[in-house]
Amino acid sequence: MQRVRRALVSVSDKAGVVEFARGLAACGYRILSTGGTAALLAREGIAVTEVSAYTGFPEMLDGRVKTLHPRIHAGLLARREDPKHMAALAHAGIETIELLVVNLYPFQATVAREDCTLEEAVENIDIGGPAMLRAAAKNYGSVAAIVDPADYPQVLEELRTQGAVSAETRLALARKAFAHTAAYDGAVANYLTAPRGAEYPAVLTLQFHKLQDLRYGENPHQSAAFYRDARPVAGALASYRQVQGKELSYNNIADADAAWECVKQFEEPACVIVKHANPCGVAVGATLQAAYERAFATDPVSAFGGILGFNRALDAGAAQALGQQFAEVIIAPRVAPDALEVLKGKANLRLLEVPLAREHQAHDYKRIGGGLLVQAADSRMVERRELRVVTRKAPSEAQWGDLAFAWRVAKFVKSNAIVFASDRATLGIGAGQMSRVDSVRIAALKAQSAKLSLAGAAVASDAFFPFRDGVDVLAQAGAAALIQPGGSVRDEEVIAAADEHGIAMVFSGVRHFRH
Repeated sequence: MQRVRRALVSVSDKAGVVEFARGLAACGYRILSTGGTAALLAREGIAVTEVSAYTGFPEMLDGRVKTLHPRIHAGLLARREDPKHMAALAHAGIETIELLVVNLYPFQATVAREDCTLEEAVENIDIGGPAMLRAAAKNYGSVAAIVDPADYPQVLEELRTQGAVSAETRLALARKAFAHTAAYDGAVANYLTAPRGAEYPAVLTLQFHKLQDLRYGENPHQSAAFYRDARPVAGALASYRQVQGKELSYNNIADADAAWECVKQFEEPACVIVKHANPCGVAVGATLQAAYERAFATDPVSAFGGILGFNRALDAGAAQALGQQFAEVIIAPRVAPDALEVLKGKANLRLLEVPLAREHQAHDYKRIGGGLLVQAADSRMVERRELRVVTRKAPSEAQWGDLAFAWRVAKFVKSNAIVFASDRATLGIGAGQMSRVDSVRIAALKAQSAKLSLAGAAVASDAFFPFRDGVDVLAQAGAAALIQPGGSVRDEEVIAAADEHGIAMVFSGVRHFRH
């Protein structure tokens, strides 16, 4: 006599569950279920037994206790190859459960709502679901634990073709189940250990999903892997699709992220060229080709081996303009077929498509020795009405546009950051210097090397000028307008220097350090 096979199905996310349960029934499974899932399956004409009828014990405490019963957990945990376990089941009159389909109360979605109360959050903490999943996953040698509707087709295919879920698949499902319950418990802990209204919990639990192992890290002697947020924001680089080129490296990914986050800021067709995490050329234009050519002109030397970001579908014109430039990666919302045809000869060029969305992740993380620094992401945008003219001379309309452009670029340049710009294209960028005046000198030197005139240029500084010397140097280079946060004890001295040189200067009141 063939042994009866049972599946317990109890899901919060009911996507695909009816079709899956119907497939299980066709494969000879008897289905146990609870509450809304049982009612749904019954309405769809699928034979189902309520868990309370199976255990002989009614649900109680408003449904808080329904699956926490020996007939459920012993049926999941018993080792089929252990005669003592099977004898204990037989003595107790308990049958085995071969397949568990569970996903948990929507705790994360509930607490994400601004109007969620503590009481509502607590009611959405699942108890029975995680307990069953851990039991089934622990006993993966005999039980398949399914948490993700995306796994339904593979499980049904194996049942139909092999008569059972393979050992390899059961192990993979167990891994996913334990990761699922760990993320769930982590979300509960993060919520409950943060005082009401607080942004940062006392205990921070994070979970990321591995996308790929990398050949090495920043240097060949370092190992590395690439992980993605469990729920990445729309338009994040981690959602990329690679359409050409060899495998991405650690440095490719880090630089690509810098280029992509920078280019997403601009509404007009834009190009950002990044080298070693710093923009070395940024411009907007009537077309992507024009934007690229203007960005490249900023620093053709540094652009060699760079990462290019575009905020429009890459077209043939922009692709042809690349010419003989050696680039490591190009990122765009889409790569048009004619552009792909142009670039297919560059076998080492990696082409990435990322959906364009201007959402920002909530927090940034920086690992330090023995700990982690967490901060809100620097997504602050300054409107013109917030800017304060502090010099006798005010910027012209054209200069206002260039100041806004340079300010957006400066946010993505390593501190100390100085950006010269004109007609919404960078002319020279000084990055990562210990002295701000040195960043000014380097930015001017970059423009000189590229044979670009700084006469009448607008300048952005990511932080205040501690002394007037930086203003003196940028004035000597030809700058006519300056945007900086202000806030130095020597602001009056710096303002006086700008007035002496006839420079229009505005204070933003916002600093953009980037370390």
